[in-house]
Order: sequence, then structure tokens, then C-alpha cells
Amino acid sequence: MLAPMRTGVFRVAVPLTAALIGLFALGTEVADSTAVLVQTVAAEGLPGAGTEVGRQAQKRPDSPNLAPYVPTPQLVVDRMLQLAAVTKNDVVYDLGCGDGRIPITAAKNFGARGVGVDIDPQRIAEANANAKQAGVAHLVTFKLQDALTTDLSDATVVTLYLLSASNLKLRPILTKQLKPGARIVSHAFSMGDWQPDKVDTFTDTTSNTRTLYLWKTDGKVRP
Repeated sequence: MLAPMRTGVFRVAVPLTAALIGLFALGTEVADSTAVLVQTVAAEGLPGAGTEVGRQAQKRPDSPNLAPYVPTPQLVVDRMLQLAAVTKNDVVYDLGCGDGRIPITAAKNFGARGVGVDIDPQRIAEANANAKQAGVAHLVTFKLQDALTTDLSDATVVTLYLLSASNLKLRPILTKQLKPGARIVSHAFSMGDWQPDKVDTFTDTTSNTRTLYLWKTDGKVRP
């Protein structure tokens, strides 16, 4: 994460148990991601069942919800950027950037330029504040935009934490706009029949299994 779940698409403003029931009601694709959401909530130490997880955020009304908002654990952020082999010469786009931790980490640890895209103005405000605090505001930009309409042509790395169905919506956009050799890294969710170039499966510090997928674009548009 437009990021599952890290991405800024909506914030849960009801007890967690009720929120998970609501996810099932949204359809099979979201229901399949519930286990991942629960793992991430536990790993991040977020409030549990019966606790308010935040107020309802105001998002762009013209933008679709591509995934619920749950932050990506920092360990997973680091592994995603390592898998993409990010360097100071890269431009890293995070679609559904949430609080901006992926672009900020790319800038702070590798000297890369970062661009975060989110439909939630509260997340964008947090991301800008976090970038300033980290001392990398000159390297990162955060945009209040719909990821499905964002110009990605200058990206060399794109990171995702969305649902599989959302990844499939992005696949033709990514493969059309990105130059050959660009890298796409997705946390937890694949891209249909487009086989990844590499898969990184590991156990995090809370004993949860995480899977990252890496694709390298080859100039072929994949609908």
C-alpha cells in the first residue's frame, strides 16, 4: 500500500471485530485479505477488538477504495526496498502511501527520490510531517491523487500493498507507463497470471509469515 492495506483508502472507525465482518461483506477478494490485516494489526500493536481505531477520514470522493488502510511494518518496508535493489538513482512511487513510510525510508536509507500517492488528505498531511521530521522533505513528494490516474512514467520502482483485484486494475497501467527494467514490489498480493521474477517469503518478528513479490517490466503491456 490505494495500499492493504497500508494504503490510504479508508480508516476503520468501528471496533476491529465489526470492521473485519464488514470486510467480508465487501466481497471474496477483501475477505481473503482479512488474515493479512489481522497479522499487520497485531504486528503494529494497533488497538484490538472493542477499541476505536480512529475517526472516519475524509477521502477524495472521486477515487475508489483499493484497500483498507493498515500501515506496513517497518521490517517489511525495509525488505521491499531491498528486494527492489533501490539506489540513489531511483524514483520510488508508493501507491497508497499512507503515512509515507516507504518513500521516506527510500530517501533516508538510499538517497532515492520518493513519491507517495494517496486519496486521504489526513495521510498526506502525516506523510509530509514525517518527511520533514526525518529530514528528507527535499527528496520526497506526496500527492493527493487516485493511483489509477497517476502518471507513473518517471518511476523506476513502484511499491504496492493492495488487494489482488486492485493490483490487476493497476497491471495494465503499470506495464504501459513504466520503462523496461522498472521494478514493482507488492506486499502479500500477486498480479494474476503475471508470474513474479522473485518471491521473498520470511517470518517477521511477531512470527507472522510475509510474502513479497517482485516483477521487472519488459516493455510488454499486460491487460
